[in-house]
Parts: sequence; C-alpha cells; structure tokens
Amino acid sequence: MSDIFLLIAMPYTALIVMLVGSVYVYRTQAYKVTSLSTQFLESRDLFFGGLFMHWGIVALFFGHLIAFLFPASVIAWNGNPVRLIILEAAALIFGISFFVGVVILIFRRLRNKRLHRATTDMDIAVFVVLLTQAVTGIWIALTYRWGSAWFASVLTPYVRSLFLMNPDLAAVSALPLIIKIHISTAFLLIGLIPFSRFMHFLVFPVKYFWRPFQVVIWNRDRKLMRNSTAMTPEVKSRNN
Repeated sequence: MSDIFLLIAMPYTALIVMLVGSVYVYRTQAYKVTSLSTQFLESRDLFFGGLFMHWGIVALFFGHLIAFLFPASVIAWNGNPVRLIILEAAALIFGISFFVGVVILIFRRLRNKRLHRATTDMDIAVFVVLLTQAVTGIWIALTYRWGSAWFASVLTPYVRSLFLMNPDLAAVSALPLIIKIHISTAFLLIGLIPFSRFMHFLVFPVKYFWRPFQVVIWNRDRKLMRNSTAMTPEVKSRNN
C-alpha cells in the first residue's frame, strides 16, 4: 500500500494538481503572479543562497532529464570506471551545493525578523520539501552508490510507465524507502508549483521573443549628461 501511495497516487495527484492549478492561476490571476522577491529586505544571504541553490538544482535537473531521455547513453558512459566516478562526483558536488543553498536561505528567513512577515505558510512548506530533497539525495549518493547507473536502468522505465498511464512498480518497489521518499517528494514539489513562488516561471512573457524591437532615440547630448555635475543633467542647479 505504501508503494501505491508513494509511487502511483502521489505522482499522478501532483501532476494533475500542477496542470489544472497552473491553468487556473494563469487564466484568472496571471498578472498577479510574482516571485515575491525579498531582496530589498536582505540581499547578501539571498545572493549566496540563491547562487548555490540554483547552480545545484539546475545541474541536477538536467542530469536527471538526460538519464531519463537517454538511458542507454548514460549506461554506455558509465562503462568506463573513470567516467563513472567523474559523473558521480559531479552529481554529489551539485547536490551539496543545492543543500548549502537551501540551508542558507532557510537560516536567512529564521534570523532576519524583517523577513518573518514576508514568509508565508507555503514558503515554509516549499523549504521543507526542498530540504527533504537535498538531504535524501545526498544520503542516496553516499549510501547507495552509482545512482546514475541504476537510475537509468530502474527509475527511467518506471517514470516512462507513469507517462504511458501504465505504472510499472516491478523494479522500483524493491528500492529502499529513502529512494521512494526522494521520488515522491520530487512529485510533491511539482504539485506545489501553482500555489508557490515557482509559478512565476510559467508566466514568463514568451511573446517578448517575437515582438518588434523597441527603437530608442536619444535627443540629448549624452556626453554633456555624463559630465554634468548638476542634480538634473542639462538643467542648471538652482542652488548655484
């Protein structure tokens, strides 16, 4: 029953909630979607935390995506022990980077009183899920070695079976509980997208790519403006 809940019910529920919720939010309040940035309240920890977290999560996302789309190529790459160690070490480094970034951002929220009012219950839930993902991912990398190999041969068929609407738990059900938690929380994070700050990624102004370029014409002497010491360039200060 636990496998059915974690590996079937949770993924499908999360995907349906994400799809339906995202469409609803986009159609009803697209112009209200925002990342709710708190940079003006505190910027130093946000910079370093965001840097570590984004580098880690982007690298890990594309690493998992490549293993899902090209499992045979990943297995062939891992046929050489040196390449396997390089891939595993890189994944662990990016996992640690992701963990460090999440921890910095969590402590930033905890110790800065000005950020308490800007922190919602959904922010707390997202941080809990992100921290769970980071901890379980590093735990798996350290205790269940060569994850890139068994991911391509075990998890890729499972994930594909979900999208084909024919869930196959034959291989994945034998995996340790920590791996199943890592899988289910990843889908849970997807389900939280419409209700969290992550929604702003889905309302990116794509039409900007094909709209006509804006033509900006300067009708002032830029050299005069750069060299001006007046409070308002090209306008003589009244205090003189």
